[in-house]
Amino acid sequence: LRQAFGSAVPAFPPKFYLAMTKSMADERQSQLEQYLQNVTLDSNITNSDVFIGFFQKLQQDTFNIQTQRAFLDVYLADGSNIRLDIQTSDTAQKILEVTLCKMGLSRELIKYFSFFFFQDHEDRSLSVVKKVAEFELPYVSLQSMKELHCKLGIRKWYMDPSLDTLLMNCRPSLSLLYMQAIQEVKKNWVKPTEKQKKELEFLQKRSNKEKFLELIRETRFYGYIRLDPCICDYPEEGCSADIYVGNNEINCCIKLPTNQTKEVTFKINRLRSWQVTFVGATEDGEDDTLELRLEYNDSGTWQWIILYTKQAFLLSSCLKKMISEQMTKAAKEGQEM
Repeated sequence: LRQAFGSAVPAFPPKFYLAMTKSMADERQSQLEQYLQNVTLDSNITNSDVFIGFFQKLQQDTFNIQTQRAFLDVYLADGSNIRLDIQTSDTAQKILEVTLCKMGLSRELIKYFSFFFFQDHEDRSLSVVKKVAEFELPYVSLQSMKELHCKLGIRKWYMDPSLDTLLMNCRPSLSLLYMQAIQEVKKNWVKPTEKQKKELEFLQKRSNKEKFLELIRETRFYGYIRLDPCICDYPEEGCSADIYVGNNEINCCIKLPTNQTKEVTFKINRLRSWQVTFVGATEDGEDDTLELRLEYNDSGTWQWIILYTKQAFLLSSCLKKMISEQMTKAAKEGQEM
């Protein structure tokens, strides 16, 4: 990477040449995790042949999967699926382009969609496990996640609901937005008022997709991604929280130890940094726990807020996307001025 991109590549964590203590080993692991996260921030790097080639081989070698022909099911928000004839070494970006072109989506709109791994639960709830990276091999990832019973699905990939208007004139993209909106209403992700709920039901019966999407943009939490309930240390340790991320904020409905609930909103423009770290097995020993640390300005004081969630990388992806959209919007406004 340094030969190809020079100083654009972050500095690699230094090595220890003597025997490491456990604390030194833990620190080095944390540094390596952070290094990999920082490298993937640069799309020029992650789109390069040297990066993609390395991770293709790494993923296949790790799970002992040779390059060969295979079938892959891609699910839409209405529960239907498209079966694709692929190579096990095909990247997510390549498969996504093939899928959306097959559906008739214009090529310039492909960037507004992405693959996600998700789970349908017995209680009919929906979990979006993670966004699939462009260089990831979906077939290999699904094989490695068999015990989670994950599916590969297409969802829109932007956090600003106003961007819906850019996709409304294309019938395939309109249908994808409409299917996802219907799904989020059914899964109780969005919170319409009673009046809005009745109007949405009426428009759905009429199959009026355009009007339905115009109205649902006015509902609470439309355009947000909902995370599974997790544990946080704010305002005190051990609190459980329901989290929605979107509209340049992280909205948390926190259950306090007193069984009272408190709604807290963390604004993106008051966030300075964040870090995802593996912190070991849970108490029941069934899975690894991920910790997301947010450095946040709370009433003029910088503090670290910690969330323990298996969807930490999904939340991190959402934060990156919101910041990217803010920067793009600010640059565009500056050009217009």
